[in-house]
Amino acid sequence: MYKSKITGVGHYVPDRIITNEYLSTIMDTNDAWIVERTGIHERRWFTPGKDTLASMSVNASKIALERAGLSNKDIDFIIFATITPDYFLPGEGVLLQRELGMQGIGALDIRNACSGFIYALSIADQFIKTGMYKNILVVGGEIQSSALDKSDEGRSSAVIFADGAGAVVVSRSNSEKSAILSTHLHADGDHAEELYCSSPSSCQEVRISTEMIDRGDFFLKMNGNAVFKHAVVRFAEVIQEALDANGKTKHDIDLLVPHQANLRISNYIQQKLGLPDEKVFNNIMYYGNTTAGTIPIALSEAFEQGKLKEGDLVCLAAFGSGFTWASALLNW
Repeated sequence: MYKSKITGVGHYVPDRIITNEYLSTIMDTNDAWIVERTGIHERRWFTPGKDTLASMSVNASKIALERAGLSNKDIDFIIFATITPDYFLPGEGVLLQRELGMQGIGALDIRNACSGFIYALSIADQFIKTGMYKNILVVGGEIQSSALDKSDEGRSSAVIFADGAGAVVVSRSNSEKSAILSTHLHADGDHAEELYCSSPSSCQEVRISTEMIDRGDFFLKMNGNAVFKHAVVRFAEVIQEALDANGKTKHDIDLLVPHQANLRISNYIQQKLGLPDEKVFNNIMYYGNTTAGTIPIALSEAFEQGKLKEGDLVCLAAFGSGFTWASALLNW
């Protein structure tokens, strides 16, 4: 059985910065209200006609490949985590493959929302451990801003979600000092409608209609209180599960990179684990919640800021729509 490790990281966010002050001009909100409830000061939204999910992911992937010391010909497989593809079909993985000139290799799309990147990382880990592939490109990215209700009614979601993409290269490793130790995946579909978008829908007579548009069915719907209450419990559980599986304790963690859902959630988990600020990486303040993109974007930024050292014990954790939740423990 082989080991796998992350050998390269990269990210890209749109140039368009959306401040809390700007949002206060289009809906009934203000900077103090947003910061108190989410910790977000600004976020990035895509520019129509310039940015696509594919173009953002290409930029992130090229950086990850360069940092891994690999070319596009070295990649054996692509796994793309997103719930906001450029097309209803085909999946985003083949669009990224086309732009990177990787024709012929497999491309897999997964739709696990905020937990999507860790699900994708887990799949890559299994493929490499079994010897099927040597180098896999794993991408998490979203364009969420076009699915937001930017009215007073939708402000609780509109102030949170944003756009961006992150990528990692997962490669075969011969070293115990640098390897993915374990991944842990969970879901509970009983809560599917607490955070969801009901249209377009294949179970309707037509996938989208004037009536659906008038009702705002294509806008993201979120029960914020329910998400928060479940998230703080599941985050703590799945982090502890990863530590227990590897005979580690919270004191062994060198860096916790949580899904950037809400700074209040991250701070709660940090306090529960008793971790100092330097052992938890957050960037939601500047990028908002980019769903499947948050963890790879955060990993890339942490790398750029020198907060990841070889051999560090790194814990990734996520919770989101589904409900789904997941964790990964790795030696950097």
